[in-house]
Parts: sequence; structure tokens; C-alpha cells
Amino acid sequence: MSSPVQVSFEFFPPNDAAMEQVLWSSIQRLAPLKPRFVSVTYGADGSTRERTHNVVTHIQGETGLTCAAHLTCVGASRSDVLAVARRYWDAGVRHIVALRGDPPAGSTRYVPHPDGYAYAADLVAGLKSVGDFEISVAAYPEGHPEATSLQADVDNLKRKLDAGADRAITQFFFDTDYFLRFRDLCAAAGIRAPIVPGILPITRFPQMLRFAERCGTRVPDAVRHRFDGLDDDPETRKMVAAAFAIEQVARLRHEGVDEFHFYTLNRAELTVAICHVLGVRAQPDATR
Repeated sequence: MSSPVQVSFEFFPPNDAAMEQVLWSSIQRLAPLKPRFVSVTYGADGSTRERTHNVVTHIQGETGLTCAAHLTCVGASRSDVLAVARRYWDAGVRHIVALRGDPPAGSTRYVPHPDGYAYAADLVAGLKSVGDFEISVAAYPEGHPEATSLQADVDNLKRKLDAGADRAITQFFFDTDYFLRFRDLCAAAGIRAPIVPGILPITRFPQMLRFAERCGTRVPDAVRHRFDGLDDDPETRKMVAAAFAIEQVARLRHEGVDEFHFYTLNRAELTVAICHVLGVRAQPDATR
């Protein structure tokens, strides 16, 4: 008998009242699925620090969900980063998603802060000096855009895990063979921590293409073909997106994957549908 599936969900801090309403509606819809945790992103250049903190502490304090805060190395000294981590610890947050972070807007390459943590492995070690956080880090099945090779990327992931991280969550991908090859390379490198696939349900195809170009994710022609002509047909697009993601997670389940991380983009509908097929469903209230 296969092991039960565990899931986690990622949200981002809203920047206006309308998006805030969408976020909290989605959290209420997804909370009954009892995720292992939910995470809240940090602006690529560290620009949403306070909004991220506010959403994390609200979720942690009001919903009963375990909430993980994203934290990056970008644009902050070591002491500033650790001060943020202590605020989270004091607020009862025990899970951090530790990332190097992307270059600030207008910059073409990453330059470490002169007094900051240079890379995610350094950040992981620093966080462990604050408290015994559970720490997730990023992995890139197709290789980070700045990596010299896929093997170099695997070696870097091992450094992050050896520094104290507990699991890796992958960048989203659409060709499952890349994930399976990456998982094999990790095993060959002696990595025993969970490698959790990140799943991006496709809500808007042009937006997804921009995300994919930015992070180096390949979009196969077969995926592009499925969404041809659906820009002005949101209902059909939603059904096609659900079908594709369900096929993707079904193959991953067949390959032994039992944990998934969903990039929800603050929307619940597709994620709920995919989780339903995975057998992750709201539990009935025993008091009724």
C-alpha cells in the first residue's frame, strides 16, 4: 500500500485590499486539507519583508496552520537577517524557507551584501544559531540559471542540507523526466533529505511563461499546444490546467513521490482539485 500524501502550499503577500481578500479566501479553502505547512514568499530583492512578516504571523496566530516564512540573503546584513529570524522565533514561527534570493530590480547579477550572508548555505547555518528552525531550501531540477552545471547545482544543494536544512523544495517544472533525473543525481551524491517537487498549477499561461523564462524552466511544446487559443476562454483553460497538473502528479506518485508543494499564486481552485485526486481531502467535522 502506498504511503499517504502530504502537501504544502505557498502564498505571497498581497499588495492591495482586493488581493488580500483573495488570499484569505484561498487560505480558508485550503486549510481543511491539513497541509504539512504553508509558506509566504519574500520579495525577490527582500522588498516585502514587513508584509511577509505580517501575513506569516497572522496565519500562524489565527488559523492553526503551521506557517513557514521565506527569508533571503539579499540586501541585508547578517545581523539584520538574524534579527528578522528572532522576531519569527519569538512569534512562534519554527519553519523557515531559506533562499539566496534574486538580484534586486535593475541588477543583472547577484552580488552578496558586504556584511551579509553570501549564499543560502551560509544563511541556513546562521538560522541554526538563532534556534532549531525546521528549514526548507530550494532545488532546481533543470539547474539554477547561474549554475555552471547540473552536478554543481546538486553539490550546492548538498552544502545547504549539510549546513542544517531539512528538505529541498524544487522550482516548478513541466517535464517530469527532469525531476526524476535530478532526484537520481541527488541520491548518487549522498543526499537523503526529501526532495519535494514544486507544482505550479497554470492559472494564466502568459504569466507562467514569464515565470518560466525568469527561472530557466523549460516549457515543452506539448504543454504550449494544450493552451493554444485559450487566452480568452478561462473555463476551458482551467480544466486543461487541472488535467495537466493531475497527470503530472499521478506520474510522480507512480515514481514514489509522496509529498508535494503547490505554488498557489494565492488561488485555491486548481490546487484543491489536484489534491482531491491525490486523496488529500477535507476531513469531516466529527462534532457535526
